[in-house]
Amino acid sequence: MKGFTTIDLVILVVYLAAVLYAGLHFSKKEMKGKEFFKGDGTIPWWVTSVSIFATLLSPISFLSLAGNSYGGTWILWFAQLGMLIAIPLTIRFFLPIYSKLDIDTAYHYLELRFRSKGLRVLGAVMFIIYQIGRMSIIMYLPSMVLSNLTGINVNILIIVMGVIAIIYSYTGGLKSVLWTDFIQGSVLLIGVTFALIFLIFHIDGGMGSIFGAFQAGKFLGGDEAIFDWNFLKNSVFIIIVGAGLNTCSSYISSQDIVQRFTTTTDTKKLNKMMLTNGALSIFIATVFYLIGTGLYVFYGQNPELAQTVQQDQIFASFIAYQLPVGITGVLLAAIYAASQSTLSTGLNSVATSWTLDIQERLSKKEMSFKLQTRIAQFVSLGVGIVAILISMVLANGEIKSAYEWFNGFMGLVLGVLGGTFVLGAFTKVATTLGAYVAFGVSAVVIIWVKYTQPEVSIWSYSLITIGISVVVGLVVSYIHRAVTGNRELPDDKTTIYGIGKKKEEA
Repeated sequence: MKGFTTIDLVILVVYLAAVLYAGLHFSKKEMKGKEFFKGDGTIPWWVTSVSIFATLLSPISFLSLAGNSYGGTWILWFAQLGMLIAIPLTIRFFLPIYSKLDIDTAYHYLELRFRSKGLRVLGAVMFIIYQIGRMSIIMYLPSMVLSNLTGINVNILIIVMGVIAIIYSYTGGLKSVLWTDFIQGSVLLIGVTFALIFLIFHIDGGMGSIFGAFQAGKFLGGDEAIFDWNFLKNSVFIIIVGAGLNTCSSYISSQDIVQRFTTTTDTKKLNKMMLTNGALSIFIATVFYLIGTGLYVFYGQNPELAQTVQQDQIFASFIAYQLPVGITGVLLAAIYAASQSTLSTGLNSVATSWTLDIQERLSKKEMSFKLQTRIAQFVSLGVGIVAILISMVLANGEIKSAYEWFNGFMGLVLGVLGGTFVLGAFTKVATTLGAYVAFGVSAVVIIWVKYTQPEVSIWSYSLITIGISVVVGLVVSYIHRAVTGNRELPDDKTTIYGIGKKKEEA
């Protein structure tokens, strides 16, 4: 229509003010210690479920999923079906362990399983560095898109996004973050679904034309294999399996997700949380891919309406120039929502991990709940400011590719953590030395594969890291035990072998 109007700007501002109000409303004046990090026990499971969904769906996904099917096929949609692997594995093997141990953080598990403060600190450091980089990029990329569409200075957009997230993360802790994530996720779901319905009604032939595009090769290309015996090459099968293991690694070893599991020890609620999150994730991914194929058909029928040919900006362009005035503001707010939910989660999870995994482990004196909370608040504030500054540097410089390389590098190292968790949970013989060596070897190998073997599918990385972690970890552990004569085994509660035991026996 006419692009971003004053009415849309007003809607965006009102939305941001409402999010800030909600974040402050759902927080307590005094959120100390466990309440700041885990909530106060009043958060419904369905709120936490939508929060996980909103956290995993970053604005990068928001902009790129529709772009994938617009410029290509649906082959990457199959990555969402990895949920069908990740969720059962997490529910069956890891949630019972985490619930029984009542862990404070993801890396608390490593300390309990391997009796090693060092592994706990290592895991936390890897996560924190990765998360700071991720938060910076998540503020930078959508702010650039919105700046191009709205004319608002990109630095202002970055600062506003960061400051709002810092305020309610600082004041309310996890409870405030979860409730605001719920609002952001709901806005995203409703807004994107409306965009699809609007698009279908403005395509000649509606859904029939979209299905016609499927038959013309927009679902799977002729060179895209369903299955390939060489698991290092792309195929639908390896995408599903690889994405499933990637997502499972995120569920079990990434503090921003595991922190949601610490809000309750009720396994039934945890299972509902996971299943609802999976259903929402597959639903919204399908909507995005339908939008992408729909945009391909729409602009094919109306080439004169195209404002951009850039794949990752095509959906944002449609929002700004084709949707009715007012709805544009709501949908652009949804993009902002995806950013803020991921950002606020990142701030709170980093503050929690730093305080409980690093500060408390290295402190010679036991810290009071009040001191823990104050440290976490200051860390949240400091990390938020650093992320804002890095994001502004990215927006005003030419170091995007270098920083994306850094983020990708840290993502690989963080992914190796998943292998360490699998090693600990599925074996009794794995020792601390075995875990350290497995972590180091798998990290070196996967980085070598990433940067020297471009023909290897990225979807096979999880198979490589988990496989190496388990094999190397077991071999080193057996040798270590043989040399030292160590016969000590971990507490059954820290492995899958304690799942079937009653709590009083465990």
